[in-house]
Amino acid sequence: MSMDRTRPSSARADSPVSAAIRAARWIRSAAADDEHGRRWLANPDLRGGSAVTPEPWSLYSGGAGIVLFFLELAAATGHEAYLDDARAGARWLAATWREREDVTLYHGLTGTMVALMEAGWALGEDRFEAEARAIAEHIVHLGRSSGDNAGWSRDPAQRGGGGVVLGLLSAAARFGLPSCEEAAVEAGLRIARLPVPGHLFGDGPGLPSDAVTPGFLAGTAGTAFLLARLYGVTGDDRFLAAARSGAGFVREISVVTGACAVVPHHVPQGRGLHYLGFCSGSAGVARMFYELHRVAGDPGDLDWVERLARGIVQSGVPRRRTEGYWNVACQCCGAAGLIELFTGLWAATGNPAHLEYARTLAADLIGRATDHDGRGYRWYQAYRRLRPEEVTADTGYMVGAAGIGAALLHLDAAGQSHGARRVILLPDNPFPAIPVPPAALRGV
Repeated sequence: MSMDRTRPSSARADSPVSAAIRAARWIRSAAADDEHGRRWLANPDLRGGSAVTPEPWSLYSGGAGIVLFFLELAAATGHEAYLDDARAGARWLAATWREREDVTLYHGLTGTMVALMEAGWALGEDRFEAEARAIAEHIVHLGRSSGDNAGWSRDPAQRGGGGVVLGLLSAAARFGLPSCEEAAVEAGLRIARLPVPGHLFGDGPGLPSDAVTPGFLAGTAGTAFLLARLYGVTGDDRFLAAARSGAGFVREISVVTGACAVVPHHVPQGRGLHYLGFCSGSAGVARMFYELHRVAGDPGDLDWVERLARGIVQSGVPRRRTEGYWNVACQCCGAAGLIELFTGLWAATGNPAHLEYARTLAADLIGRATDHDGRGYRWYQAYRRLRPEEVTADTGYMVGAAGIGAALLHLDAAGQSHGARRVILLPDNPFPAIPVPPAALRGV
């Protein structure tokens, strides 16, 4: 819940863009400059520490994600000062990436590469694209010199090697580097040969050793997503067969009621715990089914996307808190991740109900923002469901204000059919980068 008990409702932001601008003010208060450029504290609030281990470089909670947010805010507002923020952050990433060992998408070098690619394109500065290309080549080299045929990680899910595969496919498309696609395909074939569910068992905080997680960031759905993406790139039926195997497992263990579906957090022990967010719940699993529909054209996969979306709506959120939708606002497991799903679904299908629900979620999210000291919008939340007493407000993309602001900007872009603009979507987001249905654009 919001901790801003004193501000009158008339003082609240009345649009997604103005809320994102106020979030930027909070993030700017966390800036820390040095000789390399700019990084941002995970949480500058004197009330407490960060919800996560500090990673000033990462896409998940550090500079890479914040750079992306400032690039998008500049595009949405036309204010070049936000480009200066993004440039300073990209300078820091470009100067320090060689100090990193983690190569994953959300916590390591692949995320830094994505941020520098986008910064180079948006700012028109070749130096950032050059560093992104150098990172891509470095990641390829690391994967081929690992010696144990495991690639970059023994974990094939999005949080491990799977996320690296998606990043390399993006780099291959951006830079025309065959080596990136070849390395991604090689790693993908190793993943495709794994048995369903194709990820590490019980490898999560508080999970039993034999638990199976069907979700997106650390489970079956995310693995199936990257295999579907590889099928779309290569046309190799081995990838499609493996992706369908993963999707079949997710369907089999899901709870279906009429036209609605929800996914267990883990099985067999957590069948009754249904997360709704991106990392381990319906919003992430829906991405997998939409990617399968996008590359293979089976209407049954789109039907499952809609089933999962209806399951979220029927749960009663945002007005109702459930065990799988607690006091959490962020992209990873909260409201911002749901906004991304329903905005993307509207762009993909043109169903006005999806856009209206995204706006409902956004209104609730904006209403939960706090600005008790005039330093900008932040969202206090219990990031870890099992530790409800740990309430913090972070600046980062997946856990805090930058990602919440980005989701609000994507929703704003969805309402601009006569001034459509490109939004920045991460490699694991399958929805249109111009979030407006094609039918709405034909009359522009």
